Amino acid sequence: GPPRIADKVIHRQSVRLGRTIKLLCPVEGDPPPLTMWMKDGRTIHSGWTRFRILQQGLKIKEVESEDAGTYICKATNGFGSTNVNYTLIVIDDASSGKDSQVPEGSNGEYEDHSGKQWARPRFTQPAKMRRRVIARPVGSSIRLKCVASGNPRPDITWLKDNKPLTPQEIGENKKKKWTLNLKNLKPEDSGKYTCRVFNRVGEINATYKVEVIQRTRSKPILTGTHPVNTTVDYGGTTSFQCKVRSDVKPVIQWLKRVEYGTESKYNSTIDVGGQKFVVLPTGEVWSRPDGSYLNKLMITRAKEEDAGMYICLGANTMGYSFRSAFLTVLPDPKPPSAPVPPSSASSLPWPVIIGIPAGAVFIFGTILLWLCQSKKKPCSPPAAAPAHRPPPRDRICVSQVPDKDCISSINYEEYVAQQQHLLSQGPGLAPAMASKMYPKIYTDIHTHTHSHVEGKVHQHQHIQYQC
Repeated sequence: GPPRIADKVIHRQSVRLGRTIKLLCPVEGDPPPLTMWMKDGRTIHSGWTRFRILQQGLKIKEVESEDAGTYICKATNGFGSTNVNYTLIVIDDASSGKDSQVPEGSNGEYEDHSGKQWARPRFTQPAKMRRRVIARPVGSSIRLKCVASGNPRPDITWLKDNKPLTPQEIGENKKKKWTLNLKNLKPEDSGKYTCRVFNRVGEINATYKVEVIQRTRSKPILTGTHPVNTTVDYGGTTSFQCKVRSDVKPVIQWLKRVEYGTESKYNSTIDVGGQKFVVLPTGEVWSRPDGSYLNKLMITRAKEEDAGMYICLGANTMGYSFRSAFLTVLPDPKPPSAPVPPSSASSLPWPVIIGIPAGAVFIFGTILLWLCQSKKKPCSPPAAAPAHRPPPRDRICVSQVPDKDCISSINYEEYVAQQQHLLSQGPGLAPAMASKMYPKIYTDIHTHTHSHVEGKVHQHQHIQYQC
């Protein structure tokens, strides 16, 4: 359903000048609503520097009188919206005490008609008032602050050397009446400036000493501590800065020392103090309100060669001044072997390096063996062939193509004749002779004799061939 207010709301809120207040927005809904804040019909956004929109509400810091008004928290979801209204009263208007004078003998403990006690003035931004002695060159500007609060709202008077400043010197902008702006300073602007803040309850004051420095025709002066030694990660970004005070706008240049023997790497170098330096490109020189000039040198994607000595050189027509600092670049965390050339053969894994030649040799050997076997017929005759049944011609190891492992001069008829001769010699001599006559044809030969019932005798041989 639409958002609904989940808690009691006090629609009238009051706060003292310079304090902090939080306006709550106690709404709930399903789905959870989105909230936005408005003041007097204007949407509050991030540009309102003292206003911060929180999940619980709106926070206003260092409240000013202009913050008084009507505030609306608008909560919206897909089913509807609801508003939480506030009227904020800032207790900073002297009119709150115009109609009720402080009784005689009052010690400031009386209340005004709104129920708030009188309060003597107090400074609400003391951190911005710590520097009381200020030196500025001729032509620069300065702002002196004395922001204060109190009830009734205090008034402020500015004095120079105990004499009131005219409205023209102070300025008529009421919103900035707590700040004294001095522009285009001249030597006669030097002196003591005092702000007197008072209401009918009490008074406070603060004094600034302003010294306007007469410009002189001199060479630039590097102020502050910059540039300073810097360390940066490999591939990181860092910067050097240089602040120069000069009567006229100076030229600020950055130099980097060149290591001995590496001058040839650069187009041109200059000599400073007996050392070689290369001139670096520099950015814009900024003019500051205090009369100084600022320049920065950016170093991006730092590499090892970026390390070394850097010099900020400020120059004008009267001369120059310089100051040095060192840059340290931390080592690259990545191992040096990380970048691999795309054409490198060593990028292949070792199993592939070994497997490819081995596979080629295996394939080549297989083809060669097949070619060798295709040139001859198989040599595997039957293990036992009866003498009275001559074996088939194609089972005899007779090579059709000359081969050193087979005797091609033996034909079938010669083979039968040799076998008959062996049989006539008896079984004891046959193996010995066979091993001499046919050492490459067979390795084993033996004879079997069988006697039949009819009285016949039958012999046959078993020959083991090896071609």
